[in-house]
Amino acid sequence: MARTVRLAAGRARALGVPTRGTTAPNRLRRMDRYLLHIGQHLLASVAEPLVVDLGYGSSPVTTVELYHRLRTLAPNVRVTGLELDPERVAAAKSAARPPGLEFKRGGFELAGLRPHFIRAANVLRQYDEASAGSAWETLRGGLAPQGLIIEGTCDEVGRTGSWITLDAAGPITLTLSIRLLSMPSPAIFAERLPKALIHHNVPGRRVHTLLAELDAAWRRAAPLAPYGPRQRWVQAVGELVAHGWPVQDTARRWRLGECTLDWAAVAA
Repeated sequence: MARTVRLAAGRARALGVPTRGTTAPNRLRRMDRYLLHIGQHLLASVAEPLVVDLGYGSSPVTTVELYHRLRTLAPNVRVTGLELDPERVAAAKSAARPPGLEFKRGGFELAGLRPHFIRAANVLRQYDEASAGSAWETLRGGLAPQGLIIEGTCDEVGRTGSWITLDAAGPITLTLSIRLLSMPSPAIFAERLPKALIHHNVPGRRVHTLLAELDAAWRRAAPLAPYGPRQRWVQAVGELVAHGWPVQDTARRWRLGECTLDWAAVAA
């Protein structure tokens, strides 16, 4: 069982357990695209925004990709990749790095940093639910003012994923994101829910109801299949809206294979 994470008083001690290390180029592109979407105002309003990529794994490739994607919007952004495994940190440091990109040893204590954004992808999946909740608390306490956390999981190639956006007060939204051209049905999200929800996907719980209704709406939208999966997905998400689900954004975002809802709609 994973250790309960606690911040030692007065010290920035590396907290947590090393990630499994699995990673691949472009695995987190969907999460990065969402971060750019929700973070554009904050990134533009801060002179030197700091973003932490927590637990980047055996290779720093997704941290490097995050840096370059953010730089298109915020040329002064700084990105720090954190890992608990010192060998992974040493390997990342050994490669040439552009200005504003660095790697440090650290975990949930964030190596004493105060980031404006934290990306924690496929990190908490290995923890039990109580320890993951403690990690949330520690991460939220390390945010800069108005800072945000994106925490979630995805499959090995980044085609199916989900994540929760949090601020210092707690979770705000749940996002489901998928490559529509390869999606068999929305039921596939069940195996890629964040730790805070995956064990609550049982009859009678809100997240189970959400996935069931989205899957049913997808099946009812089958007549639109000849026009492509984007049209079919937009129709299915629009049906959720019509049934009272608090879906955010518009069809412009839905066409990307996204569906973001207020956290209260799925909170366990």
